[in-house]
Amino acid sequence: MLRNTAVVLSAVAFICASAACGGGQTASAGALNVVAGENFWGSIAMQLGGSKVSVQSVVTDPNADPHEYESNTNDARAFAQADLVILNGAGYDDWGKKLLDANSSSRRQVLNVADLVGKKAGDNPHFWYDAQYVIQVANAITAAYKSIDRANASYFDQQRTAFGHALEPYFVKIADIRDRYAGVAIGSTESIFFYMAALLGLNLISPPEFMDAVAEGNDPPAAAVVEFQNQVTKHQIKVLVYNNQTVTAVTTHIKQLAESNKIPLVGVSETLQPLTATFQDWQLAQLKQLETALSLQS
Repeated sequence: MLRNTAVVLSAVAFICASAACGGGQTASAGALNVVAGENFWGSIAMQLGGSKVSVQSVVTDPNADPHEYESNTNDARAFAQADLVILNGAGYDDWGKKLLDANSSSRRQVLNVADLVGKKAGDNPHFWYDAQYVIQVANAITAAYKSIDRANASYFDQQRTAFGHALEPYFVKIADIRDRYAGVAIGSTESIFFYMAALLGLNLISPPEFMDAVAEGNDPPAAAVVEFQNQVTKHQIKVLVYNNQTVTAVTTHIKQLAESNKIPLVGVSETLQPLTATFQDWQLAQLKQLETALSLQS
């Protein structure tokens, strides 16, 4: 435990470290206008910017599938006026790229998370479930703020230090779960939890063909459905993770099958729940639910 905690605290220290200033235009008077494609990135942007930024998140509805979002004129206006736009990328929010193309701006900066972490369309786009990617995004946002508004660079450094401290319980919980449950087999109805499962050392054994199909809004292959059902009925998984914003007949059936076999369920989401939660509070709450579910099977 001590070794893993040291690693966690090192990661927190890394996110607190100051980033090098890049070139860019000095922001006009008043707060920087920031638009985030999704509210989990928006939460991080708001905490890093504090009183010096005004953040608008586009996808916020906890009852909708973010993959299916359709932009509107308000979104277009926000993109046109933004100093910084943050998009997830990798095909997750292609509507945002269309808005950028339709609303050109010489002063606007764009942070594409997929580009930042070296991913492309077709790769798993759920980057916010990887704590190391979260660190990279926080670094990049702070660097963008400092390049746009150089006069407030020291303020943005202070905000990043505070955010690093706020993340500490999240990192510690990841280390705790990994210490206690590494190697435990779990299932997931889609690929949303892939990165976090790997970070936790959990063995995600659900058929990739099933998870990928559901994530892309398609019906999974029949053979993958049967394989997943067998994993449940034969108790090869100890916990089932499901996306509570993607509900289909086949995922509902898998959930019901898990319940009837007394396999604990853990719901995760693609937007902040509740809407008033910070990124770290949302993630920590889900991790605590997972920890409880794992403890029931240990």
